[in-house]
Amino acid sequence: MAGAIIENMSTKKLCIVGGILLVFQIIAFLVGGLIAPAPTTAVPYMSIKCVDVRKNHHKTRWLVPWGPNKCDKIRDIEEAIPREIEANDIVFSVHIPLPSMEMSPWFQFMLFILQLDIAFKLNNQIRENAEVSMDVSLGYRDDMFSEWTEMAHERVPRKLKCTFTSPKTLEHEGRHYECDVLPFMEIGSVAHKYYLLNIRLPVNEKKKINVGIGEIKDIRLVGIHQNGGFTKVWFAMKTFLTPSIFIIMVWYWRRITMMSRPPVLLEKVIFALGISMTFINIPVEWFSIGFDWTWMLLFGDIRQGIFYAMLLSFWIIFCGEHMMDQHERNRIAGYWKQVGPIAVGSFCLFVFDMCERGVQLTNPFYSIWTTDVGTELAMAFIIVAGICLCLYFLFLCFMVFQVFRNISGKQSSLPAMSKVRRLHYEGLIFRFKFLMLITLACAAMTVIFFIVSQVTEGHWKWGGVTVQVNSAFFTGIYGMWNLYVFALMFLYAPSHKNYGEDQSNGDLGVHSGEELQLTTTITHVDGPTEIYKLTRKEAQE
Repeated sequence: MAGAIIENMSTKKLCIVGGILLVFQIIAFLVGGLIAPAPTTAVPYMSIKCVDVRKNHHKTRWLVPWGPNKCDKIRDIEEAIPREIEANDIVFSVHIPLPSMEMSPWFQFMLFILQLDIAFKLNNQIRENAEVSMDVSLGYRDDMFSEWTEMAHERVPRKLKCTFTSPKTLEHEGRHYECDVLPFMEIGSVAHKYYLLNIRLPVNEKKKINVGIGEIKDIRLVGIHQNGGFTKVWFAMKTFLTPSIFIIMVWYWRRITMMSRPPVLLEKVIFALGISMTFINIPVEWFSIGFDWTWMLLFGDIRQGIFYAMLLSFWIIFCGEHMMDQHERNRIAGYWKQVGPIAVGSFCLFVFDMCERGVQLTNPFYSIWTTDVGTELAMAFIIVAGICLCLYFLFLCFMVFQVFRNISGKQSSLPAMSKVRRLHYEGLIFRFKFLMLITLACAAMTVIFFIVSQVTEGHWKWGGVTVQVNSAFFTGIYGMWNLYVFALMFLYAPSHKNYGEDQSNGDLGVHSGEELQLTTTITHVDGPTEIYKLTRKEAQE
């Protein structure tokens, strides 16, 4: 009785395999929850107001807020008036990181958001649709004594969205507006130890530059980077899982090619899923520790998109192959209505990512969220993607229900058979249904943990033990998909158990007349499993 391992392996061995996979799944969650720190850290920075009284501000001069060559600075804007310091002479300087600290390549990326402290003045109010224009220079160095090297220099416009909750009267002058935070900068690598930001707010009344933006008192930044400890745990998981998935993939395809028949579509799709999982597993991030590869974030998004597109397509094909007529089965063209929208949606997300992180490769200060049109497009992408994901999950549940109903119909339509033979097929059907429910559980777990990671504080405490929820989400879900793909390739690989016809029929108590009926019903169809053969609709006719 040739077939897949999921059908020929004994129940005891299957339970052992399932138990081992469950243990690894628990370990994946515990590694993130108990060993790894939080995925990211947010560090607040307050800019220092430096004074640059040179006539030619176009020539690069780095103003450092502290250290041996610190700049001439003022405490507040009021101090600039008696010293006859103009707005164009003030440079907001931010040193990254804070004193006595260093940045590290293990941080992987830097993301900065900006907060303006704007005071209300009757004669200098924020106009409607006001835009602040910043002249920003970004430099780096790798020790405290070398010269700064320019990394980027851009004009950075940002639209102000501020409200003033108090009455706009004289007695409320000096109170601050409530302004939305603004996206500022994103860098895809942290290859240097020290970074320096010099931010100027040039005023030109003739060109209406930085006019009607209120009285800016301070510029605050919040820098977000990946924790080095989490990066090491993440790299270790990838390094461990890559050979595991690659070995099982090679073993699976070797068994497929050893068969006398050509591989069917379902087997090819499982192999393609293994390739996409291997592609996302390969720990090329190790090179980011020694090389300044700013495109790693974009490359990571592309790899993740390919895997999820392949996974969503696999589920559709996996369910469809257990529902279709034989002449419609085993053809990828038969799924263009379902797989086509997945491909289009993935391409749209790729274009969106290229418009954001693709442009940031040359301009780290660019953000699609800075314009009204860009914000509306970005929100539309996110909302539509969320709706499509929910609709896809409901459609997947419907397809699973259809498969279960189809199998139940085939089960009842099988010829009368001996008790042993009937129990055999009932066991195969139970195993298949259990695998389908595991598939739905994996999809649901992804959605649930994503929601939990958004609404929780990021960690839970039980007694003296702190569990990092967000880290557990990343490592647990990542481990879950690897184990799921591993299990699919293992269970759907052809079994090495090839019994003779007499032996297999005798073991199951099948008589000659019953065997003839079974042969004409299911066995002339090529496929990886008996359930696959059983579910074609022609058996119901």
